[in-house]
Amino acid sequence: MQSIKYWLAEHPCIVRFRWSHSQSWGSTWSFLFTSIAAYIATAAFLHLFLLLIRRRRPVPLGPIPALHSLAMALISVLIFVGILFSAAAEIRDTRWFWRRSKTPLQWLFCFPLGTRPSGRVFFWSYVFYLSRFLHLFRTYLKVLRRRRLAFFQVFNQSILLCTSYLWLEFSQSFQVLAILSMTLVYSMVYGYRFWTAIGLPSACPPFVVNCQMILLGCNLVWHFGVLFLHFLKGGCNGIGACVFNSVLNAFILLLFLNFYVKMHLSRREDAPLVQPDSSSTRHRTGSEMMEDQLTVKAKNG
Repeated sequence: MQSIKYWLAEHPCIVRFRWSHSQSWGSTWSFLFTSIAAYIATAAFLHLFLLLIRRRRPVPLGPIPALHSLAMALISVLIFVGILFSAAAEIRDTRWFWRRSKTPLQWLFCFPLGTRPSGRVFFWSYVFYLSRFLHLFRTYLKVLRRRRLAFFQVFNQSILLCTSYLWLEFSQSFQVLAILSMTLVYSMVYGYRFWTAIGLPSACPPFVVNCQMILLGCNLVWHFGVLFLHFLKGGCNGIGACVFNSVLNAFILLLFLNFYVKMHLSRREDAPLVQPDSSSTRHRTGSEMMEDQLTVKAKNG
């Protein structure tokens, strides 16, 4: 255990980490906007290309989707354990500075004003930011397998990439709790996707959709908590970026909740909005069905 703690929280590269536009890869605003634009453009091009060649069958991908899910599950577990140990170490080392005004739980919600993006916690926040680029590949895999580009997924992935960048750029409060909850859910979701990708039986309830709903609920609690402590304790670091993220997350929550409720209400009463191909949807998850509904609704206006 001491060896694990050293490599995940006490290694000099982790302790001395500093978010810098000149030293950290992908740390500039131009890189962020270019990456998001390139992601949307390539996903749209791939979707249109498959439409133009009128390919009716899914592109065979072999073990690539399963390997991607396994890699994302393992990376999520690594980030979860790393930031958990790092947060405990940061509380231990810096508590003398804020212990008169905050409890450890309040520190997790509300960083003191003047906090700089350096040290253990921000190292793992940076790793989480980099992992968001690996998440983007799932969009391409879905387009190749299902020949359909879901607006909700592209929008959600772009917002999450932007959000993880803002956490670092503005040393935003509550990011420790957000990363812990997101990596915990991602480890289960991608583990489940790997489970179904290798041919093992899937769960009857929409497991992925329910996990995403829980995650959005946790994010709502984190946002309310940091706003409450901001006014109660005299200010939290990065509150401007937090408000901006709150607006984006509220929009995603409303969009997701709308279709989550409709999916459950219409499951037994109405026919599916999208008739799946048996050859390409053997292991369809609840989130994939929801994205199909989002796509059809967008096309119908």
